[in-house]
Amino acid sequence: MMFSLTPVPIEVLDFYDDGQDTRHYRFRLMDADKSNKHVAWHKAQNGQFFMLCLPGIGEAPFTFTELPNEAGEFRALVRQVGSVTHALFNCSVGDVIGARGPFGRGWPVDDMSKERLLIVAGGCGIAPLASLINRLIDTQSFTQLEVVYAARSRATLMLNPERDRWQHCVPFFTVVEDMTDLNEQEFYPGTAVGILPKVLHAFAEQPDRVLIAGPEGMMEAAAEYLAAYGIDPQSIYLSVERRMHCAVGLCGHCYLQSRYVCTDGPTFTWAELVPLHIDEQ
Repeated sequence: MMFSLTPVPIEVLDFYDDGQDTRHYRFRLMDADKSNKHVAWHKAQNGQFFMLCLPGIGEAPFTFTELPNEAGEFRALVRQVGSVTHALFNCSVGDVIGARGPFGRGWPVDDMSKERLLIVAGGCGIAPLASLINRLIDTQSFTQLEVVYAARSRATLMLNPERDRWQHCVPFFTVVEDMTDLNEQEFYPGTAVGILPKVLHAFAEQPDRVLIAGPEGMMEAAAEYLAAYGIDPQSIYLSVERRMHCAVGLCGHCYLQSRYVCTDGPTFTWAELVPLHIDEQ
């Protein structure tokens, strides 16, 4: 396997606040149209991730909310939680930082044509699903699509412009635990798992495939519920983003029993994860 640990330069094109301590960034690969080293970026897949590199600070993994286009521009949702993201929040438009990627196994996009799909996202878990939702809506390649997005409160709602568009295109269930100052005609009280019976009832037939991303506890509870409901664990996909550091299976930070999250994932089927005892890691 050939790979490089040397970051490529990327420019901060713009950003805006999009949720509590969260920003949506747009980056551009420098000289993207002049270098063969960017070929892999233009072949990035929905659900893959990249390493954002801040010189002298460190690296952190992020998923694409929008895949690189022909000009080398791409987007990522970033929540300020550590030294790397703190340093990024101090950057200005026009600053040049670094990135490595794309890495990992994305969503099984090629297998979804004409299927009945259920997407469940919690918190920042909406980020690794964003580019997929856009693709599905743009191509209309599904038979039925229902989306659940859960957040703790109004302040933690993310990808607000994108969600506004999605809600006009497909059935979209926004679930919020703290309903203070929220309209119950637009939002549902509770949790992602709690609303699943209502969402599943909306399907004419059982979903063919389920895609889940968010806090591990939520993902596990949702997967267990859906498997008990009768959905094949091989058809339930989770995006597991834990402790990824080198991104190429060398450091062992993301080791999960016999698997590496960075190379074998970040997307796994529930059937793959159950024997790995993810809830005990």
